[in-house]
Amino acid sequence: MSSTSTRPVISDLYPLEEFYALRGKTAPSIERIEPEEIPQPQRTLLAHQTDMTSTLENFYGQRLHVEVLARHSVENEYCREVALRLEQSGRCVEFGAIKIMLDLFSTEVRQEILREKKPLGRILVDSGVDFTSRPHLYLCITSDDFINRALGLSGPQVLYGRRNTLTDPWSRPLAEIVEILPPA
Repeated sequence: MSSTSTRPVISDLYPLEEFYALRGKTAPSIERIEPEEIPQPQRTLLAHQTDMTSTLENFYGQRLHVEVLARHSVENEYCREVALRLEQSGRCVEFGAIKIMLDLFSTEVRQEILREKKPLGRILVDSGVDFTSRPHLYLCITSDDFINRALGLSGPQVLYGRRNTLTDPWSRPLAEIVEILPPA
């Protein structure tokens, strides 16, 4: 399988910025930061080479499920804006956006992704897909009304996140992700 994506990564908030553009809105501005500038426990949850699903499930001791807030597709690129919620409490523990290269996955894995029930990280681990997590940058962002609604917050909040790429053993990007955490 080979990726047919021709759209480049165009900003530090890609693919989240696409969802803002589709709404006719401007994404919040961000500041690039070093991992050492992120307070705990967000630093532990962001500054690693592991997928966020496994990291968050281990930290909270609960499985996560996906709440899809918006989605769109272009050719073999499936993009979704999501809130990851703890299965037992329903608490939102991550807001973000992901572009998934469907043509790099088996039919079974593609079908599971498109069911929109499980986070991508769990699908990949459960399916035995070999991948690497490669964070590119860490960010500080002030939440807007949309992020606040997704995370169940009120008023502007200083939040931390990262831009991450999941790659296969041949360094092909399986997914481009913006991952933003709520306050501790």
